[in-house]
Amino acid sequence: MSDQENSAHQANPLEAATVADAARRRWLVAGVAGTAAMAGAFVAWQKYQPHAVLDAAAVHFWAQSFEKPEGGLLHMADLRGKPLLVNFWATWCPPCIEELPLIDAFYQENKAKSFQVVGLAIDQPSQVKRYLSQRPLTFPNALAGFGGTELGKSLGNAEGVLPYSVMFDAKGRVLTQKAGKLDQKDLNQWLQKAQSSV
Repeated sequence: MSDQENSAHQANPLEAATVADAARRRWLVAGVAGTAAMAGAFVAWQKYQPHAVLDAAAVHFWAQSFEKPEGGLLHMADLRGKPLLVNFWATWCPPCIEELPLIDAFYQENKAKSFQVVGLAIDQPSQVKRYLSQRPLTFPNALAGFGGTELGKSLGNAEGVLPYSVMFDAKGRVLTQKAGKLDQKDLNQWLQKAQSSV
């Protein structure tokens, strides 16, 4: 290699520094973007996680009464003293509709063990009545209406997500909650928690 080619090959040190700076900037931008994406995902996850329930909210819940689709009132106070799973649902909510048969089967399997389930429909009464006439459920349901969203929020569902489920122990305290569709594993774990809290 001639001296002329060698000096051309060693090129301009300023140009090499500029290329290195550009590479560092790309890595920095990628790192910042990755960190921002992770932070955003964490904030979104945190936003939809159930929040702690104040004792006053649980007391308020037990004082509620709701109209039943078939008529009459369902008094929450009548259900105290045994573990209770409360499921907030609506006919327009596909995950709600998907989980209802699972919850119903779970109720049928465990009602002899003093395990209770109540569905609170956050929906138009006519829609709930129509749905239940076509797909009856064996566990009690009540019409919480759109005010049920506020009740759910007071029980930890800060974003008003449906479906939303809350498990109370036999003493009327909130044991656990879940925003989103329940699965068999959730129900089994909740049953164990309820049994061990007695």
